[in-house]
Amino acid sequence: MALKYNLAKVYALSDNDPEFVNEILNLFVTEVPEDLMQIGEGIKKKDHKHTYAFAHKLKPTLDLLGLNVAFEEILQIEAWTKTEGKKKEIIETYKSVKTQVKDAIKEVRKDFDL
Repeated sequence: MALKYNLAKVYALSDNDPEFVNEILNLFVTEVPEDLMQIGEGIKKKDHKHTYAFAHKLKPTLDLLGLNVAFEEILQIEAWTKTEGKKKEIIETYKSVKTQVKDAIKEVRKDFDL
């Protein structure tokens, strides 16, 4: 039972095609952790452009999987990159996104035997 994510948009996009849904979920559990790590590296190095690129890449996935709070926080990270803010201003937001995504991945893996 999905508590950490919502597949309504995925099912709507796929016309309820289970193979398509499975493919989206596989991409989520395999690619998103790497993107998150890249965002963290960018923040750590104060590389705003790098951070923006990966935050921007991750944004549609968070929206598609119904991770609404993480989606709003990724928008905050994007805004932080544009103002070239200080690391301490965004680190807690990043940690929150990371936790939400990890929880969702764990639940998706369990729910879909991935």
